[in-house]
Amino acid sequence: MNIAAYIDHTVLKPTTTQADIVKLCTEALENNFAAVCVPPLFVKMSKKMVANSTVKVATVIGFPFGYSAIEAKVAEIILAIIDGADELDVVVNISAIKNNDWQFLANEINTLMPIIRKQQKVIKIIIESGILTNAEIIKCCDLYGAAGVDFLKTSTGYAEVGATLAAVVLIRKHLTNSIKIKASGGIKSYTFAKQLIDAGADRLGCSSSLQIVEESKKLD
Repeated sequence: MNIAAYIDHTVLKPTTTQADIVKLCTEALENNFAAVCVPPLFVKMSKKMVANSTVKVATVIGFPFGYSAIEAKVAEIILAIIDGADELDVVVNISAIKNNDWQFLANEINTLMPIIRKQQKVIKIIIESGILTNAEIIKCCDLYGAAGVDFLKTSTGYAEVGATLAAVVLIRKHLTNSIKIKASGGIKSYTFAKQLIDAGADRLGCSSSLQIVEESKKLD
């Protein structure tokens, strides 16, 4: 398995430096990762570094808690697109999920989707599955499946529980096949990465990408 093709090589720590981004992008180019996922501040720099390659630039919106106003997320998305982002990993309003306010969430996604679609960018919706009930995850599958997002993403990596096999299996069961799954958060070994892919994940968000690739060479 070419595990690198599944990986969004990621650095989203609050202390991220330019040196971190140079290292991330260099490694992504050397390993042909699917994308680099970087804080919004570094989208423009990353885009220049991976220009003329197949590596995409992803950034996060409403990160990491998702409770910024819809208008704020719109502004973040527009600026990220201007800076050159190819893919937008959007944290939905987790508080709204917990308050069972699905009308708010429908309004949120229906506001964001036309902007992203008009610019032909990829949208990954982060639902933070590790802190949701199964019923809440299924409702998310229904809502964002109907909205036609590109990916449903398990986690930000900031909750106590990241990606799990159970969550990926549940999401795949309740999501139309046209919508992909990105597993993220706590993926530190090739064995776990492959299990997630086998369970239905199409993309992996990883900060331990090099370790996973090295392990894959020994185990495959």
